[in-house]
Amino acid sequence: MDKAAVEPLPMLALGPCLGFSTRLFMTRLILASGSSIRRQMLEDAGVEFEVVRPDVDEDAAKAGQTEPRKIAGDLAQVKAVAVSASRPDDWVIGSDSVVVADDRLFSKPASREEAADHLRFFSGKTMRLTSGVALAREGRTDWSHVETAELQVRKLSDAFIESYLEAEWPEVGHTVGVFRMEARGVQLFEAIAGDHFTILGMPLIPLLGAFRERGMLPS
Repeated sequence: MDKAAVEPLPMLALGPCLGFSTRLFMTRLILASGSSIRRQMLEDAGVEFEVVRPDVDEDAAKAGQTEPRKIAGDLAQVKAVAVSASRPDDWVIGSDSVVVADDRLFSKPASREEAADHLRFFSGKTMRLTSGVALAREGRTDWSHVETAELQVRKLSDAFIESYLEAEWPEVGHTVGVFRMEARGVQLFEAIAGDHFTILGMPLIPLLGAFRERGMLPS
């Protein structure tokens, strides 16, 4: 693992009234992802961790697969295990998201032009977003969870798509659905059904429960 890929993150306080810091782990907790929103979710939850980007060929990992829940779950586990292999004493979080619309599986857009094509395809359709999360230790998966949300995309005009990408590119190029719900991406939708954190890219509530079950957070 490239040492340059390791990014220690600062300790965050849970609050002055609680009398303890977020340094709750006997071993280190690692997020195997470069996603800024996944970092933000853990930081906001008061969890101390560090980031190690996994060296994983995602296309190879999902080659031949067509079932979104299996793809998201497998990719989350592959990322976690890849980092855990070099950090066996630590807990490693892996996570990934998959988007399907009209039975078509989407990957991250390779260019702004492809992002516009994706948005035109999504227009007026229901997008199914599946996010998986996994915990690994000693080079193997210890726990995993997958959830799916449905997002109804409103009719998108070409003028809107152009102005949207003018504001959001290249950041949305790192997302499979070409949107950031925490930013202007919320303007794409007319209805949403599903867990907020799953839509952001990582089912956080079950993950925090897994931490507590393993004594990694106070119950």
